[in-house]
Amino acid sequence: MTGPLLLGVRHHGPGSARAVRRALDTAGPRVVLIEGPPEADALAPLAAEEDMRPPVALLAHVVDEPGKSAFWPFAEFSPEWVALRWALEHGAQVRFIDLPAAHTLAMRDAEEKDKGAGAEDGAEEGAEEDVRVDPLRVLAETAGYDDAERWWEDVVEHREGDAFAALGEAMGALREELGDGGHGRDLVREAYMRLQVRAAVKEFGEDVAVVCGAWHVPALRQKTTVASDRALLKGLPKAKVDMTWVPWTHRRLARAGGYGAGIESPGWYGHLFSAPDRPVERWLTKVAGLLRDEDRIVSSAHVIEAVRLAESLAAMRGRPLAGLTETTDAVRAVLCEGSDVPLALIHDKLVVGDVLGEVPDAAPAVPLQRDLSRLQRGLRLKPAAAERELDLDLRGDTDVARSRLLHRLRLLGVPWGEPARSARGSTGTFRETWRLRWEPELSVRVAEAGIWGTTVIAAADAKAAADAVSATALADVTALAERCLLAELPDALPVVMRVLADRAALDADVGHLAQALPALVRALRYGDVRGTGTGALAGVATGLARRIFVGLPPACANLDTDAAEEMRGHVDAVHSAIGLLDDAELRVRWRSVLNTLAARDSVAGVVRGRCARILLDEGALEDEGAARLMGLALSPGTPPGEAAAWIEGFVGGGSGGGLLLVHDERLLGLVDAWLVGVEPDAFTDVLPLLRRTFSAYESGVRRTLGELVRRGPATSAPATGGLPPGFADELDLERADAVVPVVRMLLGAGG
Repeated sequence: MTGPLLLGVRHHGPGSARAVRRALDTAGPRVVLIEGPPEADALAPLAAEEDMRPPVALLAHVVDEPGKSAFWPFAEFSPEWVALRWALEHGAQVRFIDLPAAHTLAMRDAEEKDKGAGAEDGAEEGAEEDVRVDPLRVLAETAGYDDAERWWEDVVEHREGDAFAALGEAMGALREELGDGGHGRDLVREAYMRLQVRAAVKEFGEDVAVVCGAWHVPALRQKTTVASDRALLKGLPKAKVDMTWVPWTHRRLARAGGYGAGIESPGWYGHLFSAPDRPVERWLTKVAGLLRDEDRIVSSAHVIEAVRLAESLAAMRGRPLAGLTETTDAVRAVLCEGSDVPLALIHDKLVVGDVLGEVPDAAPAVPLQRDLSRLQRGLRLKPAAAERELDLDLRGDTDVARSRLLHRLRLLGVPWGEPARSARGSTGTFRETWRLRWEPELSVRVAEAGIWGTTVIAAADAKAAADAVSATALADVTALAERCLLAELPDALPVVMRVLADRAALDADVGHLAQALPALVRALRYGDVRGTGTGALAGVATGLARRIFVGLPPACANLDTDAAEEMRGHVDAVHSAIGLLDDAELRVRWRSVLNTLAARDSVAGVVRGRCARILLDEGALEDEGAARLMGLALSPGTPPGEAAAWIEGFVGGGSGGGLLLVHDERLLGLVDAWLVGVEPDAFTDVLPLLRRTFSAYESGVRRTLGELVRRGPATSAPATGGLPPGFADELDLERADAVVPVVRMLLGAGG
């Protein structure tokens, strides 16, 4: 070597990675300098551990504020990772020479504050980012390409030999023309890099290799003085930071995932790096395997024809080898029969991929992360980048423990799992369904949550107690009580219950009480399933229900349209909650409240109609009574808008009102007669409300209603005491008994 070997690369470029390995094998340097934060020097030996599997990332975060963090990702095909592994395998020293993370994070924080101040002063936010230059895009456009990825494949990935000299020369020309290209912070970074290169050369002579982004090579070759470089670094802000290795994913390497120096197709690049030969044939074989797993018919002949087409397209387009564009076109034409639907799956599973890296246990971690890893191993819940569904049976100890862990993590702000509707359609209280996906950012969330405790349960207890004290709305406290029960937090629950009792006693808003009750009742219901003590909750829930019964009638009087709709939702929520409480006295009192609301003229029409419908469904209102209430609501003296609102409350809202009208032609006749009698001017006003009500019905229900109305009023509105067609005076027991065996089979009780 005649001087420091400068290897300018593209981050996450497999061609650059192969070239770096060849160059290092040839030069054999005693020290390898890599673009990256120097705080990682102590972590570099972990890259040689057997349990370290890329993609991984260096995570740096401010000690006191873990949310202020930065990542430096590495994939198997990243040149920096190849250089790191080469050095460890050959006994060479490894040093990271980029600006320390302590400065990087502090500078970022200062810049964000400056931007915020500028935005308040009317300055244009983000002006600097608008002029940042993508060097590869500029080179691609200069070469006549409209796609930087395709240009890179043609000049680097699909050609043998090293392109370091050519890339360095091209970047030098760009730097002469564009300066820093809008990357102002790079001048500071490059000054620090030059100082580190000088120090290495002074210590090791010329046996030094530098692996960095090709954009920085001209700056590292630049002749500057030590004093000028140190002047650029003088006065930089600094923060106290911690650093560790964390798992990363191919999906987060993609540009679509938000990583600025990412690539569009990490799965494809990983294939190019790992395939020993015939990359196109091997790739299309992978695609065929994926499509076969999805039950699509793909034969060997399909694969052979797709390979031929991809190579022909490459020749027609003047490319040295078929790239991702050609293989995608061939897959679409041959394997997917022209459809783009399977291509979306191929792009998601193969072009991007769901690969999740692993880091060894020896990597530094906050105590909370170690406890979480221990729980994950004990419960056999391995984090994965691919989204998957997890069905839990809460009658088993293991599944209950899994549920507790996922609920505790959600409470801590670590949404590894989100509750989902079961694909089996099960709605029993002993089942839960979760949708799991581990994202790299969750490692930061875990570090942030570490301020609450060193174990998951201790942190969740402390966080729940703090949230209860700081909650401003009663509904927030009741929702928190529900989450504490689901997460089984015995230390936090008494604190939450005290806050809940105090807030409930002071809050006189019926709307707030109605919002709070459903969460309390759900907590009671699921607490019983899990064997959690819920006696205190039961008392609070009963007290809330009684206060709602007293305050609801006056709260429903003289409401405008929006307030009436909101109150209707409260009535539905309270009714559902009362139905889940095992308290006969409360149910009787609730029906009395509904009767009062349904008959009171000062109550908004949509609320009166909804109360009448609930009473009818509950069997607390006879058909005659329902017809009487509808007749009063639709009488000529009632304003058309109020009557239309009553109809919406009674038969709207997706509550099966259409079927009610189909099977009770007397009610349909009342609606029909009222609608015919509405004045033309008023009809225009009520039409949107009626359209909203009836458009919610299924098409078959609307068609049946239309046929019934077409018969005319005489048939669709029989006289009082008459029966609609198809109904007899008494129940036909013989016909009713005929369905019992089928019902028993549906319920699993045998034929």
